[in-house]
Amino acid sequence: MDKINIALCSDHAGFELKEAIKAHLAEAGYDTTDFGTDSAESCDYPDYAHPCAEAVESGRCRLGIAMCGTGNGIAMTLNKHQGVRAALCWSMDLARLAREHNDANILVLPARFIDPTVALAVVDTFLTTPFEGGRHKRRIEKIPVK
Repeated sequence: MDKINIALCSDHAGFELKEAIKAHLAEAGYDTTDFGTDSAESCDYPDYAHPCAEAVESGRCRLGIAMCGTGNGIAMTLNKHQGVRAALCWSMDLARLAREHNDANILVLPARFIDPTVALAVVDTFLTTPFEGGRHKRRIEKIPVK
C-alpha cells in the first residue's frame, strides 16, 4: 500500500464516525490529518470543510474523508473549491464508481444514515479504487468553472 495522507473532517453529527474511521485508517497504516471537529458539541461544518478542502487542493493531503449528518451540507461546502471533487457515498458501489469515473478526491459519508461497519467498507473501497482515466478524464477536465 502506498502510504498517503488522508484529510479528515466532520461536524458534531459525524464526530463519532470520524473517530472510528481515524482509528481504522491508523490500523491500516495510513497517515491522517484531522481538521476537526474535536467533540460532539454542536458546530458549523464549513469551519472544518474549508481547511480540509484546501489541504486536498494543495496536495498536502492526497485524499479526504468528510461527514456530517446527511453528508449534503459538508459536500456542498467542499465542492465550492475548484480542485475538489467530493462525492456523497453510502455504498461500496457508489464509492468505487466515484473513484473510477469521477476521480473523486474527497469521500463524503452521511453519518446519521450509514451503519459504521458499512462506512468502513465504503472508506476502504474509496481508498483502494484507482481512477480509470480515458473518456472520464475528458469529463473531469470540464468540471472546473473557468
